[in-house]
Amino acid sequence: MAHDDQLPAPRHSFASDNCAGICPEVWKALAQANPGSAPSYGNDTWTQRAADALRELFETDCEVFFVFNGTAANSLAIAHLCRSYHSVICHSLSHIETSECGAPEFFTGGTKILHVGGGNGKLDAGEVEKIVIERNDIHYPKPQVISLTQATECGTVYSVDEMRAVHEVARRHGLRIHMDGARFANAIASLDVAPKEITWKVGVDILCFGCTKNGAPAGEAVVFFDKNLAGEFDYRCKQAGQLASKMRFLSAGMVGLLETGTWLKNAQHSNAMAALLAEKLKSLPCVEMAFPREANSVFIRMPAGLADHLLERGWHLIDSIGGAFRCMCSWDTTAADIEQFITDAREWSRE
Repeated sequence: MAHDDQLPAPRHSFASDNCAGICPEVWKALAQANPGSAPSYGNDTWTQRAADALRELFETDCEVFFVFNGTAANSLAIAHLCRSYHSVICHSLSHIETSECGAPEFFTGGTKILHVGGGNGKLDAGEVEKIVIERNDIHYPKPQVISLTQATECGTVYSVDEMRAVHEVARRHGLRIHMDGARFANAIASLDVAPKEITWKVGVDILCFGCTKNGAPAGEAVVFFDKNLAGEFDYRCKQAGQLASKMRFLSAGMVGLLETGTWLKNAQHSNAMAALLAEKLKSLPCVEMAFPREANSVFIRMPAGLADHLLERGWHLIDSIGGAFRCMCSWDTTAADIEQFITDAREWSRE
């Protein structure tokens, strides 16, 4: 058996930005939060600092809660907006529809997910309105929430104008807007706008602000821009097993990201690496882009032989949407990682 110092170094993973470790700024904050005792269940100074940092970031007095992961954040937020006879409208490729094992339906007690289409993973506001007005009888689940993912599961980003169009539909029909922001930082880095411009200023009621994919070990923030909606959400978190007893170790990571500006720096870096990867992949004749590259992911279609070859070389990719392989870049992706990936791909092309 080989000793640890004899084992080959693990290759960088393009399978998911969840594969990256903890970034230095978060690691430093966790180390600073660790010594001594602190009040439990969120009554500590780190949790207060994280919540205040989010209020400063969004330039508004929002209510903030911290949970362990994105599925919990999305499901509990939607459950707080809905009753069991309501419905949630989302894109057919949204995370709540494809990748949360029915958690939104479970936590709402039966709220129905209605999905619509739209190009490149973004729901079409016209299709949303069509499904809202299609029926209004008591035999049909009443539309209550529009849920959208920013950045989308296809790696694309809703523009400010696209968000305004969704908000207009929601306003006309009295609907709430939930935003799954697991990669919200990447969307902001792509759009280069203030966070308020694509959230509360365009009618978003609740944002699930992701940190895990951006350099933290765990933890997402559920941000209520309408504080009146937040009543008893803390009880919902407790009942769902999402009230961390040592909350400071969720919130300290967010302090490390937010107070230092690392949340945006990391997103800008991962977006830039994805842009570099996309540029180099386009030089391969056997590779086709499946979606526009707008955030930190690149979706490609390639021959099965190339996919097998890359797997044999240690590159694990996810075949996630319509036969397209997803290549995710993260805060720790380097140009050297990309060059090695491309070199291995070219090796198959020459065979």
